[in-house]
Amino acid sequence: MAGYEYVSPEQLAGFDKYKYSALDTNPLSLYIMHPFWNTIVKVFPTWLAPNLITFSGFLLVVFNFLLLTYFDPDFYASAPGHKHVPDWVWIVVGILNFVAYTLDGVDGKQARRTNSSTPLGELFDHGLDSWSCVYFVVTVYSIFGRGPTGVSVFVLYLLLWVVLFSFILSHWEKYNTGILFLPWGYDISQVTISFVYIVTAVVGVEAWYEPFLFNFLYRDLFTAMIIGCALCVTLPMSLLNFFRSYKSNTLKHNSVYEAMVPFFSPCLLFTLSTVWILRSPSDILEMHPRVFYFMVGTAFANITCQLIVCQMSSTRCPTLNWLLLPLFLVVMAVNVGAAASHLESLLLYTLTAAFTLAHIHYGVQVVKQLSSHFQIYPFSLRKPNSD
Repeated sequence: MAGYEYVSPEQLAGFDKYKYSALDTNPLSLYIMHPFWNTIVKVFPTWLAPNLITFSGFLLVVFNFLLLTYFDPDFYASAPGHKHVPDWVWIVVGILNFVAYTLDGVDGKQARRTNSSTPLGELFDHGLDSWSCVYFVVTVYSIFGRGPTGVSVFVLYLLLWVVLFSFILSHWEKYNTGILFLPWGYDISQVTISFVYIVTAVVGVEAWYEPFLFNFLYRDLFTAMIIGCALCVTLPMSLLNFFRSYKSNTLKHNSVYEAMVPFFSPCLLFTLSTVWILRSPSDILEMHPRVFYFMVGTAFANITCQLIVCQMSSTRCPTLNWLLLPLFLVVMAVNVGAAASHLESLLLYTLTAAFTLAHIHYGVQVVKQLSSHFQIYPFSLRKPNSD
């Protein structure tokens, strides 16, 4: 497995023909963030590789996740009567979240500034973004947490899926239209949440206990914003962009089946993980919510990365992801009672570890393959033949 090649020769040939095509129509991004990023990118030295900027931003998101895992392992820290997360942690998380968001906005500009744009850079950026979804959502959860003033772990599970489907929707659009329409919700959510982290440090989590309008709590606003953004902005805009491409006869896939193939694996992942939750003898989501979210988010990231490879190389998306097989076996074992409650936690941890190692292996091997194909170093602007 160490030298397994995930990118087929057909896909490598497709990458040779790839041209970046994206459209950003978000006013916040166009009139505020892009001018800000254009200024920030000038601070970076021209020898700094864009992929290194991308990876640094991703590591900050992971650090925030791990930091709150330490201070809020079971999501009860924000509940009344529990030891709260220290104020300085919220400040650190808020600053690092905005820095990570800034680095994500700057990396492409650094690539164009240094004339080092490659398909690998785009794949690396969006691939890490797909994994960042779970880190970002789960970290935000600690603001409200569980308990009487918070959000239940099952509601958060559903909200996580709203975010995951919103993310993959953009890449489904590009798979069918050839254009990546950047979602409005991303920029708005990153700026808002960074601000909320800082506010939490100033006013304390107790401020979120009180209703902000009649009996409408802040946790309800949190839920409504995620669902509302997905249903009222992301989904309608995606369908509109797809319809426009259909009307102009520029769709890349003619049949409904081929157009919808990218949704098969995410939908099956959602179905299997939900059945596991509902049929769990030990109430697995209540016992290990953070691990369960991470397992689902990692499997989703692997599915999305394979879709991104296919959309960039203009090849067919695989119908099913192989990671779903061990998940299916675990869910079947739980469903028929073959997995006793005391073994269920072990199965979850084992599956999570396997998914994590498999996804890291996939990412490393794909980067190696494309780096060799394009004859570049992924984290340096030097060419291999320049040594």
